[in-house]
Formats: sequence, C-alpha cells, structure tokens
Amino acid sequence: MSETIQARVLRVIATTQRIPLEKVKPDSTFEELGIDSMDSINILFDLESEFDIEIKDEDAKKIQTIREMIDGVTYLVDSKVNPTPQTATE
Repeated sequence: MSETIQARVLRVIATTQRIPLEKVKPDSTFEELGIDSMDSINILFDLESEFDIEIKDEDAKKIQTIREMIDGVTYLVDSKVNPTPQTATE
C-alpha cells in the first residue's frame, strides 16, 4: 500500500488543482497544466504538509516542472530520514 514519493506528489498536485490524476505526469510543466505562481504556492504548502518538510522560498522559485518538484521533495524527504552533518562551507 506504500505510495512512492512520486505518486504522492502527483496526487497532491492533482487534488490541489482539481486536475484528473492521469493528466499529471512527471514530465509535465506547470504551464501545460495551467498552474500559475499562486497555484504553485498552494501546491508547495500542501506538499510540505503531506511530507512534513520545509521548502525554502529560494528553492521554490526555481521549480518549473513537476519533475523538479518530485526531485526536490525526494531530496528533502531523504535528507530528513538520513541527515548529513553540515560542513563549514555551508
């Protein structure tokens, strides 16, 4: 029953935007799905809630595609599960 991160991200986007799930593909762009900047903010809030993560504003501004959103959420979830020590340069 365990959903993959990708499946959960796609579901959150479809639910938030009221788009049929089968139309939300990993390679879709926000433009193709009719998602504007306000919509993407709502999606990010829902993803933060869904995965119990925090998406930084500067990172969120760079996201243009569903794939980038999936990759970003995957990175944040993995970082939460397997935290790495901060280096002096970070």
